[in-house]
Amino acid sequence: MVCLDDDGRAPERGATIGGSMTLPADKSAAIGDPAATDRESQHAALRHILDAWEEAVYEGIDPDCIATAAIFAALSDMIATYGEEPVAKMTEGLAARIRHGEFTVISTRQ
Repeated sequence: MVCLDDDGRAPERGATIGGSMTLPADKSAAIGDPAATDRESQHAALRHILDAWEEAVYEGIDPDCIATAAIFAALSDMIATYGEEPVAKMTEGLAARIRHGEFTVISTRQ
């Protein structure tokens, strides 16, 4: 079952999600640096989401369905917080960021 099916085909997947994903590490951050704390919080949040993702896949839920639900949850939460227009403006730049590789994760095979 495929949930994201705009053109009748399954979407391409870039990297393996879950236990074999490698998070980028920023080793240049100084201890006590607020930016480093933000990055640590973002990495912790991502780890929680990826753990839930991995558990859902283990339970047999199709990754495309999980992705659709995650995007919906993220956008609806952001809209509730910031409103529709600011979120619409933010998402306008996503195509360029995707093409630039900002969301491409380095994966390893075990």
